[in-house]
Amino acid sequence: MPLAHLREKPFNLDTAALAWVAATLATLSEEERIGQIFTLLSRSSSPDELAQLAALQPGGITRHFASTPEAEKDFITAYRNSAKVPPLISADLEGSRMSLPFGTQVLNPLGLAAVNDPAATMEISRIMAEEAVAAGVNWSFTPVIDINHAWRSAIVGTRGFGSNIDAIEAQAMIQIEVFQKYGIAATVKHWPGEGYDDRDQHLVTTVNPLSMPEWENTYGRLYRRAINDGVLSVMSAHIALPSYIKSKMPHAKIEAFRPASLSHHLNVDLLRGELGFNGLIVSDATPMGGFGAWCTRAQAIVECLVNGCDMILFSDNPVQDMAYVREALASGILSRQRLNEAVTRVLGLKAALGLHSPKARVSTAFATPANVASAQKITQRAPTLVKDTQKLLPLSLTRHRRILMFITDVIEPFAPQPIKLALTQMLRDEGFEVTLHRPETEISPEHFDLILYVFAEETLLTRSHIFIDWMKLTGGFQKAMKRYWHDIPSAMISFGYPYYLYDAPRIPTYINAYSTLDCVQAATLECLMGRAPWNSHSPVDPFCGQEDAKY
Repeated sequence: MPLAHLREKPFNLDTAALAWVAATLATLSEEERIGQIFTLLSRSSSPDELAQLAALQPGGITRHFASTPEAEKDFITAYRNSAKVPPLISADLEGSRMSLPFGTQVLNPLGLAAVNDPAATMEISRIMAEEAVAAGVNWSFTPVIDINHAWRSAIVGTRGFGSNIDAIEAQAMIQIEVFQKYGIAATVKHWPGEGYDDRDQHLVTTVNPLSMPEWENTYGRLYRRAINDGVLSVMSAHIALPSYIKSKMPHAKIEAFRPASLSHHLNVDLLRGELGFNGLIVSDATPMGGFGAWCTRAQAIVECLVNGCDMILFSDNPVQDMAYVREALASGILSRQRLNEAVTRVLGLKAALGLHSPKARVSTAFATPANVASAQKITQRAPTLVKDTQKLLPLSLTRHRRILMFITDVIEPFAPQPIKLALTQMLRDEGFEVTLHRPETEISPEHFDLILYVFAEETLLTRSHIFIDWMKLTGGFQKAMKRYWHDIPSAMISFGYPYYLYDAPRIPTYINAYSTLDCVQAATLECLMGRAPWNSHSPVDPFCGQEDAKY
């Protein structure tokens, strides 16, 4: 089939790379072509997992790194050796708790947006890219270019670069440039744009409610810039854009709310046709509720391909899903031409990354003292003092020695239990007497000099909505209604979700620190103690549009 489009942006393949794509495609059986359009989730390092990957021959895997770097390198090497075609190794390089567990711990996008320094974003992106490449990663499902407009959204929040279009564009384009310079294909997501619906597409098909002129001035602007800058892939999400569908089908009814991952109009007409994107389109994770709620799995997997996605992301049962594709080919619902188009773009992405002519693996140490120090210097600039109307800060051992803390510990979707909050021991190490609140705790100025409400929940996956659950936090119906800050100095700190002032507008001192990492907690302590300056730049409206929350 013609390969001329692979000479063009963003692939920019030379003659040798084009020849490799053509030769590789010619050697692939139908079964192997089907395998190439799947990216499977890989969590285990077991022989059984390696055997399954060898049997299925997927186009790539998304690796959840959880072991030592040596063990992970061994696993990826074994997987690569079993693959007929060099595989894509992908990850969500979003920083914070999505950092490599053995790598340098770095800020998430909202923390970087708070720092608001292109040089800092470039440095953090470099650290992430160098270490990811050393771990074997060649494809990242970042940057997130969603707009943090609907503040109740528990899925955009700390994963995006805030709510200002100029800032999102500047930060995201830096990350695209740095990642692709280091040999990692960047992916902009979540097409056609998340952030105006406060629901989570992991749970429900969400809706982008903007008119097309509004969309063009926001998401259209961001995607056009990313495409112009040569981003290699776009993630088509389980998000509807009814205004565009209705412009094509005025009486569309339910079809107007078809998710982009299953929409020919959004993927082919808008993204490829009107925006001119020539790179690879990957679906968002197909086990998500926003995908599965639309139709049966058998229909959805096939419609995903028919309607413009080149790769299917994740599968709970890849043998069955590959069978659905095989059956669709046999019946004619999916044409072999469309399958070959998808496989050609998969191979084109691999060639663009140089996987057809592998070089010696980069030998990079993880979390080197230099990288850790550089990242920490940037992290120290993130904690943001939103308000301090009682002039509480800095903290003092003479004035605030006895601290009562209401805490949630660190809520992390992939962790079976909350992770212990490090700030508690950090305060004790400073000499403070810290008491963790219990339902039976007697609260009065005679017992405590300071009350800290500390939350540590980033906006990551299937959280539905994040808010202060006063009943759970305090331990009872009557206690949930008590507010102590008129009698005892009080402050609220969020290591994650930046919008708790909506639930506590009268708290006199409020701090956003954006990330739950221990290094961010340490940076916040430095500011609390007056040893480091506070940031004053908020990348979102922490007052949630509520004027009273400012006072």
